[in-house]
Amino acid sequence: MTPVNWAAFGTAAPVLATTAQARFGAHRHHVLATLRKDGSPRTCGIEVRFLGGELWLGMMPGSVKALDLRRDPRFCLQANPGAGTDMGGGDVRIGGRAYEVEDGETRAAYVKEVEPPQPFHLFRTELTEVVRTYVEDDTYLVTQVWRPGEPVRTLKRT
Repeated sequence: MTPVNWAAFGTAAPVLATTAQARFGAHRHHVLATLRKDGSPRTCGIEVRFLGGELWLGMMPGSVKALDLRRDPRFCLQANPGAGTDMGGGDVRIGGRAYEVEDGETRAAYVKEVEPPQPFHLFRTELTEVVRTYVEDDTYLVTQVWRPGEPVRTLKRT
């Protein structure tokens, strides 16, 4: 399986990509899971951006999540479910790898658009999985799973 960027995911699974991006756009803060040195999981809050066909992760300098990703690029990103229990469009999570961007031109374009506090770490993501889980008709738990090179798979259960 070859990881792909957000634009390639959007081309492969446009309906799921639109839904996923809307879920992340509904709230400012989300949860990022990374791997510690000992392999155990770490979760941290994060803001994400969808710009230029990419899903970007920006972080404060020296943050533990940035150091985790520098060491091991694997991550899982969970959309904020929002207030209450209705999940407003379902639960969405994205798995993949994040690579720090050092290129000055790319970083300058990001800074121009986002205006993040300086200095900062910037990571470009490559997706290996997108999963949406939601309730349909108050009867079915529906899970949609996408992986690069595969169609969206939908599972329903009562």
